[in-house]
Amino acid sequence: MQQDHTPALEWELETLAIRAGHQRTHEQEHGEPIFTTSSFVYGSAAEAAAKFSGEEPGNIYSRFTNPTVRTFEQRLAAMEGGERCVATSSGMAAIMATALALLSSGDEIVASRSLFGSTVSLFDKYLGKFGITTRYVELSNLEAWEEAIGPATALLFAETPSNPLSEVVDIAALARIAHRHDALLAIDNCFLTPALQRPLALGADLVIHSATKYLDGQGRAIGGAVVGRDKELEEVFGVVRTCGPCLSPFNAWIFTKGLETLHLRMRAHCDNARILAEWLEGHPAVARVHYSGLDGHPQHELASRQQQGFGAVLGFELKGGLEAAWSVIDATRMISITGNLGDVKTTITHPGTTTHGRLSEEQKDAAGITEGLIRVAVGLEAMEDIRADLARGLDALV
Repeated sequence: MQQDHTPALEWELETLAIRAGHQRTHEQEHGEPIFTTSSFVYGSAAEAAAKFSGEEPGNIYSRFTNPTVRTFEQRLAAMEGGERCVATSSGMAAIMATALALLSSGDEIVASRSLFGSTVSLFDKYLGKFGITTRYVELSNLEAWEEAIGPATALLFAETPSNPLSEVVDIAALARIAHRHDALLAIDNCFLTPALQRPLALGADLVIHSATKYLDGQGRAIGGAVVGRDKELEEVFGVVRTCGPCLSPFNAWIFTKGLETLHLRMRAHCDNARILAEWLEGHPAVARVHYSGLDGHPQHELASRQQQGFGAVLGFELKGGLEAAWSVIDATRMISITGNLGDVKTTITHPGTTTHGRLSEEQKDAAGITEGLIRVAVGLEAMEDIRADLARGLDALV
């Protein structure tokens, strides 16, 4: 009787994305089932006691043990090259669970100043009230990271490439800095996914995902994940088990199916994004394009070395500031005006008033969020249609 087992180490990413994690039930299903159940039953009181105590493996309660969620976790862990994955209800829940699990009052975080706005709010407003402080540095400046680390630093946190300026940091070098100071390094790999970048192989300790984005790929569900060593992930699992920011089985199933086509989608996203970035770079209304796939990007060589692609998120600045940015966005007829990204549908937003709108003006300036900045997450529509939709507003500015 044929069974799917934990994958052999020689399997390639494309195979892991399709085969890893699924243990067929007695029904011998070919597709992954959805276990939409809140609880599980036992053959005896002794069996229940053994599973609740951890003496025997098995399902207890879907807040922290569900077969569908476990399939997603095992598949993503295999793709990232991690020992374990813990799924969460959102990408922000993944960051929160990591912080609650691994930090204590008095600890410090050193983080890139180029972070998603909600991550900054989590660090400053909520972790701050419990005595965890955060220092922010320029993402690509390794000397600044080194100088910001103090005796209480327990965690270094970075998005690379960053949102929305496509800045990049040398992950291997940053990992060496973190470990020299006995700190952990967490990398938000949301923009590239394991199809294009594997931070653990470069020395990072933890990988954070908003599965809502490219892991799903079609904007259908909210979820997150943390991947790393079993030692740290057992603590993250404890937070999910006790505090409850868990992933629903249905969303886990959606993400599992999304992983199957991840490598194909990411290649197509990258192809479209590179074409669009080059076109925008030559448009007279555009002052600057931020995309690490462009030869002129300051970290292009580094991105080429540590990534297998440049992703699909780019930013571009208009000479006319806020008024020009809003007019270009409002002129679109096909592209979706939304703060989300990672979708087969191209999306557009004004970061300064949406995704980063809650930051102070000083924080925006430090992060390079200007009034004329537009972020586009390039989808999989025909490039001719994407360009035509943006040209409608851009051409009106010149």
